[in-house]
Amino acid sequence: MEKRKMLQKKWFLYMTEFFSGMGVMAVELGASRLLAPYFSSSQIVWTIIIGTIMIAMAIGNMWGGKQADKSVNPDGLYKRILIASLWIAAIPLLGKYIILGITALLIVAVNENFLIIAAFLACMIIFVFPLFLLGTVTPSLARYAMDNVEESGKTVGVLGACNTVGSIIGTFMPTFMTIPAVGTAATFLIFSGVLLALSLIYFAVSGKKKTLCIIAVVVFIFCSVFGNSGSFAFWRDDIIYEGESIYNYLQVTENEYSVSLSTNVLVGVQSVYMKEPGLTGMYYDYALAAPIIAGYNEKEHFDILILGMGCGTYATQCKYFYPVAETEGVEIDQKIADLSRNYFSLPDDVRVTTYDGRAFLQATDKKYDLIMVDAYQDITIPFQMSSVEFFRQVSEHLTDDGAMVVNLNMRSDEPGNINEYLCDTIASVFPNVYTVDVPRSENRELFAFSDDTQIDRLNGFIADDISLRYQVFTVRDSMKRYEGGSLIFTDDKAPVELLGMNVMDSMIGSELEYFKQIIKEDGIMGLIRSFV
Repeated sequence: MEKRKMLQKKWFLYMTEFFSGMGVMAVELGASRLLAPYFSSSQIVWTIIIGTIMIAMAIGNMWGGKQADKSVNPDGLYKRILIASLWIAAIPLLGKYIILGITALLIVAVNENFLIIAAFLACMIIFVFPLFLLGTVTPSLARYAMDNVEESGKTVGVLGACNTVGSIIGTFMPTFMTIPAVGTAATFLIFSGVLLALSLIYFAVSGKKKTLCIIAVVVFIFCSVFGNSGSFAFWRDDIIYEGESIYNYLQVTENEYSVSLSTNVLVGVQSVYMKEPGLTGMYYDYALAAPIIAGYNEKEHFDILILGMGCGTYATQCKYFYPVAETEGVEIDQKIADLSRNYFSLPDDVRVTTYDGRAFLQATDKKYDLIMVDAYQDITIPFQMSSVEFFRQVSEHLTDDGAMVVNLNMRSDEPGNINEYLCDTIASVFPNVYTVDVPRSENRELFAFSDDTQIDRLNGFIADDISLRYQVFTVRDSMKRYEGGSLIFTDDKAPVELLGMNVMDSMIGSELEYFKQIIKEDGIMGLIRSFV
């Protein structure tokens, strides 16, 4: 009779649908943040996440409907919700180890599309099962909540509305509240706890499954204690800050010479602060030739704008080497802007605007002598800052003899690569384009300007700082004029993520050959010793 009474409490069934929809969306968004530090949060990774989750939900819908037709008893449904909640609670504890385990196994098994395959397998193993279980909720509740055929439309409509409203809240809460405030791990635990509470309430009222409920509470507490701690890069001991923002995973590391920001566990450094002022040894040094091309030595007032400020590496260098220049930056991530003051000693007189770089240009009429474009989301430049329309805006915001410098990541010599597209796009706007490859890195610096005599300013450059003078002459001697082609990015068509992933996959493939050789010669233990 108690079970039948639970079926009569339609408000509880509707609440179950509400919190189930909320949990599904929260897990989907949490999945993106769990994978982002390892595989990026590109459109490709999002496609993999959404695709696998839809597969899980579709199978769950079919199987759940069949189970509901067999028995009008909610025990099985709430048991499935309980199991799903515990699986979700275990994700912060085990997820990062599963991801790295998959990555290690694929080293010996995959030659192409490494990131795509690794991200897909991670999604399948970590997220498909709990979302399959949650996929059984809607068809089961439609069966349990329906009293007669005449009200079937109304019942299904209310369930659908509850699911939709819950999904909306499950979309906004993780993005704008829980992930920025308490992190990805706690977000999984919060929504897991909500689903667990639903099941516990049901079984408490029905007086069944007491042992199962006790075990579930113990497991959840265990996951909460041990899963809500530790680093995404748990093998490192030099991390002084780790956090998350609306846009990024953020990791600050420090050694005796520098402080560095990374938005990925496995790939790249986005900003660096040298404890001894001077050159960084990175691509920023090569961009220091740009103020000379833009006529810094010939002007009483010189304005620099940096789109994609990061933690201010280039701004700090410009203030040190070109003290007369007025430097300002645009950074879309407020937490990164905060880190620039707290850890990277960004000069106080460098103004930072928290905004999208392209939107900033649309909102200002000011012209600059130099604009640096260094905006990246994970491994690729944002598509809206890669198109011909964007670079026309940059050109319109430059003084007559101003210059643009662009950091091009993932350098490649393959025909039709992302850098070739970007260079062709820029060359369709600027009559003079020069590139310099940065040694010992995958970066290429691009310089673009209107007057072909501006390049001659590098020849007569004089500076008291010998390191700067040497660096500028190194850039001058390494420059190659770029003749534009027909590969043009537009606002309508700019597949930067796919092209970027292709280059990244090629780079990873080259790195994997080294590890495969170690395994071939020394076995798995040799591979382990190479990391110790």
